[in-house]
Amino acid sequence: MKNLSRRHFLKGLLGLTAAGILTTAGGFGYARYLEPHMLETNVIPIKHPLIPKGFDKFRIVQFSDTHLSEYFTADELMDIVHQVNRLNPDLIVFSGDLIDKPHHFQDHERAVQALKKLSAPYGKIAIYGNHDHGGYGTKVYQTLMASAGFRVMRNDFMTLELIDGSMIELASLDDLMLGKPNYEAILSKLSEKAFSILLVHEPDAALTAKDYPVNLQISGHTHGGQVQLPVFGPLITPPYGEIYTEGMYERDGMKIYVNRGIGTTRLPLRFLSKPEITVFQLESQ
Repeated sequence: MKNLSRRHFLKGLLGLTAAGILTTAGGFGYARYLEPHMLETNVIPIKHPLIPKGFDKFRIVQFSDTHLSEYFTADELMDIVHQVNRLNPDLIVFSGDLIDKPHHFQDHERAVQALKKLSAPYGKIAIYGNHDHGGYGTKVYQTLMASAGFRVMRNDFMTLELIDGSMIELASLDDLMLGKPNYEAILSKLSEKAFSILLVHEPDAALTAKDYPVNLQISGHTHGGQVQLPVFGPLITPPYGEIYTEGMYERDGMKIYVNRGIGTTRLPLRFLSKPEITVFQLESQ
């Protein structure tokens, strides 16, 4: 029998403590029925000397990790769609994990109809998360998102150019857990003279991406741990989401933002980790 590391032992002990607190203090009802619906919208200004004047006040709206299931339905997804549209996005990014269990979910058409209603003048981009590959879902996800009008970027690179000729660069990596991310082939295309954004589901991709000219990395995956304790933070975080768990970080001049997502997985609980939509407002210096 393997010896548990001190870190895992403490996490297990704290997990039991948290479960006790949630149960005895009535917190379970809050974590199960209230907080998962307490959606936050976070507006994050992104200032950088490489952002062209034409992109000043350009709004990128990110939503992530819907994990469609019996706990988060296609009807609830429609509510998210309306909220995203009300934010007047210039570009919409979905950063992975659309369906919790792709081999069980049946309501594909209603999900497509909801996602079709998302609207932004510069389009809609989707990337792969681990649940999008899992359960034989790789082709299903590609077909579903393309049907909804998304460009599905998987180890991909593009430039986004405005009418005035100003442009920024967008790169994507495949999911780190179940996909085949190709850092060198994609990130070597980035120019040090253009503002660049990396879209990748798992935030700890930044440990490698920092060696390339990436200015902003946008990720999801962690759900902020779903269950947090005051001071301690997330009890459990998934692989490739253990270093960067939620919110904004900066490493070697690169900004890394981790969205807490909208749905839940494994357990339909959120505690001190509210669901989130993020608005990145670019600001030219």
